[in-house]
Amino acid sequence: MKSATLNESVVERSSIELKKKGWKRYIIQHRAFYIMLIPGLLYFLVFKYLPLAASFIAFQDYNIFKGFTGSEWVGFKWFEQLFTYDKFGRLLRNTLLISLYQIVFAFPLPILLAVMLNEVRTMAFKRITQTVLYLPHFLSWTIVFGLTYMMLSPTQGLVNHIISSFNGETIAYLQKPAYFRSIIIVSGIWKEMGWNAIIFIAALAGINPSLYEAAKMDGANRWKQFLHISVPGLLPAIMILLMLKTGHIMDSGFEQIYQFLNPATFETGDVLDTYTYRAGILQGQYSITTAIGLFKSVIGFLLLIIANRVSKWTTGEGLY
Repeated sequence: MKSATLNESVVERSSIELKKKGWKRYIIQHRAFYIMLIPGLLYFLVFKYLPLAASFIAFQDYNIFKGFTGSEWVGFKWFEQLFTYDKFGRLLRNTLLISLYQIVFAFPLPILLAVMLNEVRTMAFKRITQTVLYLPHFLSWTIVFGLTYMMLSPTQGLVNHIISSFNGETIAYLQKPAYFRSIIIVSGIWKEMGWNAIIFIAALAGINPSLYEAAKMDGANRWKQFLHISVPGLLPAIMILLMLKTGHIMDSGFEQIYQFLNPATFETGDVLDTYTYRAGILQGQYSITTAIGLFKSVIGFLLLIIANRVSKWTTGEGLY
């Protein structure tokens, strides 16, 4: 009996050693891929995980000269100050509305663009179109704002020149709060629509062509092929990206909004990110800005959990 138990333990140890050697051999064989992962892992470690260690600043009256250990603990003081801030409702409303408009209007367009490009049969035209649509992604928001100003300026803008030619009254679009969110959404669509379509084009390319051929044999037209083949094939990718977008619903896009924002449009354009920049970077209020970041992270995490459950319920797949 003892010998049998001993033999079993020896077999288990040998199998474990073989597995370890197998993993080592696998890593050595594919070391190029693991080396390529190092920059990405370092990025997340330095800019995503290490800053989490300083989250307790939100519960301190942090003083840069006293440091983490010398600063006074104040509990939830900064959260109370944030929630009782007279402009907090405006900041939260603008943040959620801009993010919601981005999901409702900007998110579906890359899907439609990918479907339309997938129907193009002339490869030369398709490649030229894709190149033209991808190009704006590589422009900085400063350049995009400059182009927008050239289009919408009340004195030099193309749009106002057209309005003036019809004896209309020029409009200072960039100084009007009513137009701010629309300008943000439209400029974001123009810049990122082509680039965001890439993943949906890849998802369409992964659909088995025989499904379309079988549908044609059964008499299905293009619309029915889209509904019953393309949409189910795109649904997993759509849900994953929608979950990620939902998790970042409190991030409206600081770079874009900061370029377009001015005191005249604070009413509809000032968001949590821009307020964090003013309070944290310009005024040195590190504790309250950390509290804002922690608040945004908690809300985003809860929304991500809800979106993941919805994805599992609809497609059977999720992030975890």
